[in-house]
Amino acid sequence: MKHAHNEQGKNSISLGGAVAMGTGVMIGAGIFALTGQVAELAGPFFPFAFVIGAIVAGFSAYSYIKMSNAWPSSGGVAMILQKSYGTGAIAAGAALLMALSMVIAESLVARTFASYVLRPFDISGGPLVPIISVAVILFAFAVNLAGNRSVGLLSSIMAVIKIGGISLFAIAALYSSGFQFSAGVDSTISFSLTGFVASVALTILAFKGFTTITNSGAEVTNPHRNIGLAIMISIALCAVVYVLVTFAVGSSLSIEAIILAKDYSLAEAAEPALGRTGFYLTIALAAVATLSGVLASVFAVSRMLAMMTDMKMIPHSHFGMSGSIRKHTLVYAVVIASLLAVFFDIGRIASLGAFLYIVMDIVIQWGVYRYMRHEIDAVAPIILAALAFDAIVLTALTMYKIDTDPLIIVYAVVAIISIFAYERFYLSKWRGKHLTETSE
Repeated sequence: MKHAHNEQGKNSISLGGAVAMGTGVMIGAGIFALTGQVAELAGPFFPFAFVIGAIVAGFSAYSYIKMSNAWPSSGGVAMILQKSYGTGAIAAGAALLMALSMVIAESLVARTFASYVLRPFDISGGPLVPIISVAVILFAFAVNLAGNRSVGLLSSIMAVIKIGGISLFAIAALYSSGFQFSAGVDSTISFSLTGFVASVALTILAFKGFTTITNSGAEVTNPHRNIGLAIMISIALCAVVYVLVTFAVGSSLSIEAIILAKDYSLAEAAEPALGRTGFYLTIALAAVATLSGVLASVFAVSRMLAMMTDMKMIPHSHFGMSGSIRKHTLVYAVVIASLLAVFFDIGRIASLGAFLYIVMDIVIQWGVYRYMRHEIDAVAPIILAALAFDAIVLTALTMYKIDTDPLIIVYAVVAIISIFAYERFYLSKWRGKHLTETSE
């Protein structure tokens, strides 16, 4: 089946481009946006939260890889859900949760970009943060309008720069500190097991960029091989980078200092370790990393929404705009991300994204386990382990937020209920026939 939004055709994204796209989303959000947020919950054990997050993401990715290997599709997550549950409110609602969590990731990384580029001017709040956040989202929109190859080229260049640069930052910071982990020394703040497990929920956001590869499946060269390979390489690369960087930050700053500078913790860690020059270089690196994260996220969510439109899972209105459905969905994604970047801070954006993504992943894992595992020859215990991990971290995050920020739970619950209720109204059924034909 051909899709109107797939303008560039198949084979427009190489294996390297797919890896760059995945790491672009993961490293942009994972390191610069979430290091301080995770440290606030996990305390001096925050590097280990990223390690556990990588393990959880690996188990979760298994279902996506098996399904994408069987049916590579630009719908990615939407395709997996549709084949598991049929075209109904369950599949469409969970797919919209995924799309919204990707839009949330855009706003999260855009806010992080603004937080870092304003640090040389000692600006940590005020109207400039949302203004710059919206500006970088609009820049990503313009680049995405240029097409797949423009995104792939920019993503590849930025991925090389930031992985190399971040790794050098981490090694230099560790070396200058004498490999002493300052964050674990003489901390006066107490941390709970619930907080640590809740922090793992945020680290999952740092790895969920592998779904960007899934959502561009039909456009990847040799997709039956390269989608799974790109996902595994991306998670492994990011896990190594995250461990290096979190230990480097912890070697330069106390846990109190990391929490105080949670929106720009890497920049704060660079100065005592590498001097003022290192501080400015880290700012520049953060700008590259977060910008590429926004580019990759906008790319993926627009294609997922376009595929959902083709699948009749969501309605579509042109609102007087010319051009293809893909261009329209780009506009929708950018508008929503801009609104979130204006009205929510980084901590709340991250928590909201974690709630929506984990709920969506639970629906995915159960659907694959219940309806598809025999067809794709999947190992049931791996899927059940992924379900258990999701349930544990979601429960811990909910318990932690009840005590610290109950309003974000209200936002998440209202969003989830509203999305499923809307889809039930639009599609008039919870489940449809299971689809087993090839999507592309």
